[in-house]
Amino acid sequence: MRRVPILVINFKAYDTAIGRSALSIGRAAEKVYKEFSGSVQIIVAPPFTELRTLAESLEIPVFAQHADPVEPGARTGSIPPEAIKEAGARGFIANHSERKLRLDEILFLIRRAKVLGLATLVCASEPEEAAAISVLDPDMVAVEPPELIGTGVAVSKAKPEVVTRSVSLIRKYNEKVVILTGAGISGAEDAEAAVLLGTSGVLVSSAVMRSKEPWSVIDSMARAMVRAIEKLGPSLGSS
Repeated sequence: MRRVPILVINFKAYDTAIGRSALSIGRAAEKVYKEFSGSVQIIVAPPFTELRTLAESLEIPVFAQHADPVEPGARTGSIPPEAIKEAGARGFIANHSERKLRLDEILFLIRRAKVLGLATLVCASEPEEAAAISVLDPDMVAVEPPELIGTGVAVSKAKPEVVTRSVSLIRKYNEKVVILTGAGISGAEDAEAAVLLGTSGVLVSSAVMRSKEPWSVIDSMARAMVRAIEKLGPSLGSS
């Protein structure tokens, strides 16, 4: 089966991530997805306030940006996985460098997500952390050196060895988990490089959310990743 590259857009809390703008960017992502007829998967992760609106308005997967490792109950301000499920999301991001968790908390969330039928995308700051997380059996692992997040300097350019080492270490423990590249992904060239280095796609944020033409950025990244799959050929381009 030919590998399908994945583009995950973390809306974070930019002003464009709220209200009508959030829905507009979500629809732009869905438009690109439909134009590629399934040859690219696109996931959007809006703030909690926009989660239900986007989940009910879009066909593409909508993820929460974070989940708290708690059960429902008297926990003011907490977002348990059950709340994410009820809002209509299909999964959530966990352990982003801006919302770090302990390994035991990550394990709790992964196990709870499996019970609820939610997908998990767990972030890691370095190859060794990525490998440790992969043992916990998440659906996806995104490698994001925190010092490069928001800089516009992609890890695939600045530290390609972080990506290749992550892939190598993760595959020693988990052959199935989907591996993504994050941190500093600012354009199509970065997205293409990430796939050529052995990952299945990218986790992006500011490149899309701060752009005056989000659709154009999403489209160019999708095209670049498809191009990378074609360069890899049938043997390396399949999973």
